Amino acid sequence: MTHAAQIPETLAKLPESFDVLVIGAGGAGLATAVYAAIAGLHVLVVESTQYFGGTTAYSAGTAWIPLSHHAQTLGVSDSAAQVSAYLNATVGALSSVSLRARFIEHSAAALALIEKNSEVRYRPFPLHPDYESEQPGASLCGRALDPLPFDGRKLGALFSLIRPPIPEFTVLGGMMVNREDISNLLNLSRSIKAFRYCVKILARHAIDRLRYSRGTRLVMGNAHIARLLYSLAQHANVSLCINTSALKLHRDERGVHAVTLLQNGSEKTVSVRGGVVLASGGFNRDPYKRSTLLSGIEPTWCPGAPGHTGTAHALAQSVGAAYGARGMSDAFWAPVSLRTRRDGSTAAFPHFVMDRAKPGFLTVNKNGHRFVNESTSYHRFGLAMQADGAVPAYLICDAAALKKYGMGMVRPGTTNLKPFLADGYLTCGSNWADLATYLQISTANLQVTITQFNQHAQSGVDAEFHRGETDYQRNIGDANTGHKNASLGALSHAPFYAVKLYPGDIGAATGFATDEKACVLDAAQQPIPGLYAAGNDMHSIMGGAYPAPGITIGPGLVFAYLAVNTIAARLRS
Repeated sequence: MTHAAQIPETLAKLPESFDVLVIGAGGAGLATAVYAAIAGLHVLVVESTQYFGGTTAYSAGTAWIPLSHHAQTLGVSDSAAQVSAYLNATVGALSSVSLRARFIEHSAAALALIEKNSEVRYRPFPLHPDYESEQPGASLCGRALDPLPFDGRKLGALFSLIRPPIPEFTVLGGMMVNREDISNLLNLSRSIKAFRYCVKILARHAIDRLRYSRGTRLVMGNAHIARLLYSLAQHANVSLCINTSALKLHRDERGVHAVTLLQNGSEKTVSVRGGVVLASGGFNRDPYKRSTLLSGIEPTWCPGAPGHTGTAHALAQSVGAAYGARGMSDAFWAPVSLRTRRDGSTAAFPHFVMDRAKPGFLTVNKNGHRFVNESTSYHRFGLAMQADGAVPAYLICDAAALKKYGMGMVRPGTTNLKPFLADGYLTCGSNWADLATYLQISTANLQVTITQFNQHAQSGVDAEFHRGETDYQRNIGDANTGHKNASLGALSHAPFYAVKLYPGDIGAATGFATDEKACVLDAAQQPIPGLYAAGNDMHSIMGGAYPAPGITIGPGLVFAYLAVNTIAARLRS
């Protein structure tokens, strides 16, 4: 394809000034640029790594955007009052009520504008519940939206610049799969419809591998990033820079008005007429901020992309930007399992929904006791690990559950477990005593735990942790088993298996305080002219809680929209 957007080889070829400069090319950064391009503004996106996409490219790409036109297609009865009631119940005083109201008020308009004027496309699923589905105002569908798949071949040379997905999330050498694909692959031998579906995507992937290093059928977060990038490529008023860092923000009585950039040892200062938008992805890979905000959490446990080093945060703080008040947590969490790849790097695999809440699984701490409702959200699971001191924790299942659902990096139906056992990722015991011995936990305690859990599975009632009692928890169980509780199943088929789990930070909740226009605030709660924040650089409107899928990408999109609206108004004044 022919690209209208500019991707200059050197900083010297950049224009001298822009209306908008975006620091970071993840989901929020690229969305900001798309909104700016739609508004006719001259925008520069600066990305410090070699890829576009950030952690969004690794993610499911789900965006929590209530009250959209997509919800209406499902016949969902929802309202601003219901959304507000839900956030009041799950977030409460942890964040600004007025900021949440601003998000609710503009969600539908932000989504409608970007879908109408770009290639960004979302779809709802008939069942995609809020995580705290038992709370007032919760919804079972319509708020969480997933990106439509995208044909990466349309991007031409830009395809190679999208951050590849986590390798462990792909199959057959780089084929991405989403929830629809997984369902069909698991039913390949039981359904003609599933068989045909799978033949189609497998044939496509086989053809792709003749020309590309990975599959070009992009899904989830990769699809969302591709759609944003493809949209930007159509605009001549867009410049995109990779391997380029912001070195300094320049502020005077007018506010932030220029940025010094660094690329391959060369520097250039460009003026910014409207504003600089911080969208670098958060602080998570900043060693100092990890030590103060995420004490005791190893960097290798973080499954996020490498670009959120905190460099942009230091620049913002140098011109007076202040963090928001700390809430439930400074980060969002998921239990992760770790394995060393062939290249020596560490794979941190997030256990979102595929195993821990399924029948035949339970989790214990170092004493051999359960400590958490395994079907709770991954964020609450990660918080529970830290509160209990269950680091590591042990996700345990029997042979039948492992074969049916897989466990972490062990995919469903895997017959050769030797590599996983040999490198210690997977632990196996022919009986409970052996497994306890290998894990170095109390045999007596584990046996009591298993006995009690199997009794819960038989009755369908988890009297200890109430697992599988809410709509969300039942949804991530398996209703097709015929069990009394979709999330409970006895562990009775030897041998028995375990993987170690660690609390992995999947994104920053603490970020820069902003007003309702996405303007960054200083320590006196006054806006810094010309400085804005979106995505995980902005202090989360969820206050460190995680009430629904997509509560980083959705608000990132909406506040990108609000930031650009504010900048456009500033340029007109």
